[in-house]
Amino acid sequence: MSILIKEVLLEHDIVDIYIENDSIRQVGTALSVPAQKTINGKGKAAIPGFVNGHTHAAMTLARGWGDDIPLEQWLHNRIWPYEAKLTEEDVYWGAKLSCLEMIKTGTTCFNDMYAFFHGTARAVEEMGLRATLSATLFDHFDENKAEAAKKQILQYFSEAQQYSDRITFSPGPHAIYTVSGKTLQWVRDFANDHHLRVHLHLAESRTEYNNAVQQFGLSPVRYLHQLGVLAPHLIIAHCLWLDDEEIQLLADHEVKVVHNPNSNLKLASGFQFKYEEMKQAGITVGIGTDGCASSNNLDMVEAAKTASLLQKGWRFDPTAMPAPEAFACATLNGAKVLGINAGKIAAGCLADLCLVDLNIPAFTPNFDFISNLMYAANSSCIDTVICNGQLLMENKHVPGEEEILTKAAAIAHNLMYR
Repeated sequence: MSILIKEVLLEHDIVDIYIENDSIRQVGTALSVPAQKTINGKGKAAIPGFVNGHTHAAMTLARGWGDDIPLEQWLHNRIWPYEAKLTEEDVYWGAKLSCLEMIKTGTTCFNDMYAFFHGTARAVEEMGLRATLSATLFDHFDENKAEAAKKQILQYFSEAQQYSDRITFSPGPHAIYTVSGKTLQWVRDFANDHHLRVHLHLAESRTEYNNAVQQFGLSPVRYLHQLGVLAPHLIIAHCLWLDDEEIQLLADHEVKVVHNPNSNLKLASGFQFKYEEMKQAGITVGIGTDGCASSNNLDMVEAAKTASLLQKGWRFDPTAMPAPEAFACATLNGAKVLGINAGKIAAGCLADLCLVDLNIPAFTPNFDFISNLMYAANSSCIDTVICNGQLLMENKHVPGEEEILTKAAAIAHNLMYR
């Protein structure tokens, strides 16, 4: 498919954008090229699609289930008992709902971790998004469970080849308190052998930190360092509880970090994310929403704004994480975390982009578009979404969205009944 977007605001200029197949081919003025679809960009701005660096897509079905309780209680008393009843069909519809929500809020790629890999993969394939899908792995320090988990990872990896190149397989060991060190090392070797990313929760709460010191004699990051698991392919979600030496360890091993500000605040896991220190050390930091059971929505505009305001607040510094950096963490940095050629609008990049409606109060006056997007607007400003060169949403409507909302609601209520 070819798409020509005419006279759209890009940063500070009015340009045309020509898309062919899955890539942006040209960005310039007064482009005269034939296209199957022409979009009038007047009154709109073009932005790269958001990259949600950490989420659990199918947890849309648990939105509002288990709110306002501590993290450990939330996991043990609400989330894990609920997840024990999940089926692949539940995950499919939960993931389809999340894909709809992400499209409508401007996300074109996400990094997921959940059970029933094929349920999520089917939803992503049908909805047209791009995703790195991490098959969740637990062994609870039991050798028999570890062997079963490894076997499943190998099976999913083989079966993942049936999907399009928009879907990338990744092993997802849940956390250091649910996966043994020996299994983490197996995952490291498996990822190295097959050039895969590894997706892991780490240093999310004070309790996790204290338990690691008690159980392993080391803090979470130092424990992974001792295991030899820190590596450029490792993506760590949360990473709130760490010191300067641990930040340097992550930087030395080129580990990627994803900040999840709304989830961290809602679960009271912590708020002093050391973004500035990580940036200075050279760590690539992305932004994620986490799952809807803990952050309640998948709105990357909201997540980026919260990330910026948190940095200013706890540092007592209004210059901390300015709007362009928050925007970059939610777009370009997210693409770097996942190793995809996206996150910016330029010739040769993947055609993953959105058009923003400027004819709303949040962009009036529009002295600084990125400032308005990060601080004044919300994701309802997203008008058009293109992923992999395919038009997924136009005029704020996604084909089939009404059916998805109806079916997902019915599935969620049935799941809670079960």
